[in-house]
Amino acid sequence: MLRSLGKTYGEICQILGINIPKSSLSWQCKNAVLPKEYTDRVKNLNLVSLAKARRMGMEMNKYKREQFFQRIREINGPIAKTVHAHETGKIALAMLCLGEASKHNPKTGRTFSLGSSDPRIVILFLRLLKQCFSFDGEKIRATVQCRADQDPDVLKAHWQEITGIPSRLFYKPLIDPRTVGKPTKKPGYNGVLRIDYFDTKVQLELESLADLVYNELRVLKGP
Repeated sequence: MLRSLGKTYGEICQILGINIPKSSLSWQCKNAVLPKEYTDRVKNLNLVSLAKARRMGMEMNKYKREQFFQRIREINGPIAKTVHAHETGKIALAMLCLGEASKHNPKTGRTFSLGSSDPRIVILFLRLLKQCFSFDGEKIRATVQCRADQDPDVLKAHWQEITGIPSRLFYKPLIDPRTVGKPTKKPGYNGVLRIDYFDTKVQLELESLADLVYNELRVLKGP
């Protein structure tokens, strides 16, 4: 009898080529004497089945995540394209500067700056400046800010490649003295690039737009 040979109910159905309810098989095989190795074999089969179920679950979750992000991209794709419109790009730049750029202070001179270790933020700042204003590349100055154990020349070359800013428009790198003797632990960290743009009119126009957008939304009820 197949049960006496240590076959599971599922294997018995597979061998016979028919689907028999487990309750029926259990009743029919109630007097079968199972081999000694049956318990260990079932444990191994269960472990294999569990591992397979986990792999299938991970694959299904990965598929669901991919489908979810695909739907998001389909929704946001047309919205992202509107950034090329002058008004939309200008609002985007004003919001970026509201969160990331220095604020106007008559005592500090005719410049405002934005610094980030994220190249996307730096690129957005430069691209939107070019799109929304009569951009003058000679009004740009760049400064690499890094840790003591980093090579400023390597970082400068890295940021030059990303931004296209010529070497002559870079200030002398600033090395944080607090990091002396402390190794950089974050992989892929390329320091901070600070961009100074010498145009107070642009700064004031962006700050005014950010305030106006805020005031438009402030009149709405709730937070």
